[in-house]
Amino acid sequence: MSDDTNKHLNNVVPIDEQELQDHLNKVVLNTVEDTLNQILDVEADALVGADRYERTETRKDDRSGSYTRKCRTRAGELELKMPKLRKQTFEMAIIEHYRHRVASVEETLTEMYLAGVSVRRVEDVTAALWGTRVSSGTISKLNQRIYGQIEEWRNRPIEGDFPYVYLDGVVLKRSWGGAVKNVSVLVAIGVRDDGYRRIPGIVEGTKEDKAGWSGSLRHLQARSLKGIRLVLSDACLGRKESIGDFYPDAEWQRCIVHFYRNVFSHVSRGRVKEVSRMLQAIHASEYLESARHKATEVEKKLRDMKLSSAADWLGSAWKRP
Repeated sequence: MSDDTNKHLNNVVPIDEQELQDHLNKVVLNTVEDTLNQILDVEADALVGADRYERTETRKDDRSGSYTRKCRTRAGELELKMPKLRKQTFEMAIIEHYRHRVASVEETLTEMYLAGVSVRRVEDVTAALWGTRVSSGTISKLNQRIYGQIEEWRNRPIEGDFPYVYLDGVVLKRSWGGAVKNVSVLVAIGVRDDGYRRIPGIVEGTKEDKAGWSGSLRHLQARSLKGIRLVLSDACLGRKESIGDFYPDAEWQRCIVHFYRNVFSHVSRGRVKEVSRMLQAIHASEYLESARHKATEVEKKLRDMKLSSAADWLGSAWKRP
């Protein structure tokens, strides 16, 4: 390359590519914003039936100023001037799209928080995905809204009769005063008289005991849970007592799934399938007496297999008066 060429290139002003990109983005953003605001004006004129300040007999409405609405797009955040009409409500397709997008973002933020993601982490995720860091105050407001909806659902009146109700507790982790502890969520799942399964209620308790289940059943009874003929649950003593206190006319039946798990806890992993088939043979019996007879045989078989603890669990279940 000659010296003249080098001298000529030295006079070329270097280009800052990032600055150029930022400028182009700003130009695109302003163009999109101006275009949308013009479209808003045209659509408002069409609804009014006349141009701005035009006097005509075809006029259907009058303008009443405008208000600003933010709208985030791929080009960036726009500032739209929404026309206000005296008689009609002004809407536009882009605004409806914006509403759906905002709703989807809010749902995502709420789901992240409920899944246990920290507020700081949620802020980082929103900054990475949408280029805007959502403040902790915004997240708090969204959570307050969803908690309000949850409480409204939890305290709604219970309609219809529920002949069959399943009661169970789920242990979850929760932060209490900065420490993570176990908390029991007491759940009632019912089959309504129309044959459809519903969840009448969910109550948070410190643990699955008589006090916890009494509070849960009192809550359900106050919301008009009625028509119960059969309650299914595990053999937790506090739960059985509570059922009798609030629904004395309801029959109780031990949950087969919980019972199987109780027995399996005394069986080695390699024998679980074999013992499971033995237990299923009991419940496959057509009549009660044949089921009791089969249970006696299975109990004896378990003792022969040196599974005395499992045999004791089975014996305590079928010999119950």
